[in-house]
Amino acid sequence: MAAETTAYYRALDESATLRHHFRHADEEGGLWYFEAVADRGELVVIKQAELTSAGQLHRYSWEHLENEHGGLTDQAIDPEEDPLEAITVDEFQRVWAR
Repeated sequence: MAAETTAYYRALDESATLRHHFRHADEEGGLWYFEAVADRGELVVIKQAELTSAGQLHRYSWEHLENEHGGLTDQAIDPEEDPLEAITVDEFQRVWAR
């Protein structure tokens, strides 16, 4: 299953032409950053970064799906329903490249 999952997210990442970027603040003071692409009518997260309130950064993508702290969400996101703030690609990249 892991190989299929990796291949799916890699294909989305490599073929995507339009990417959407969002930020979400959690109850513990952490910030979550998402890069998502449309697939089958849903926004699928292909990159996710969590900046914890303690300043730790955890990154997830097809290259690194999970670790002991967490993993790339397998749930589609919906900006109309989820408490997400749209951000620029530059803001996402600043966090991702830390």
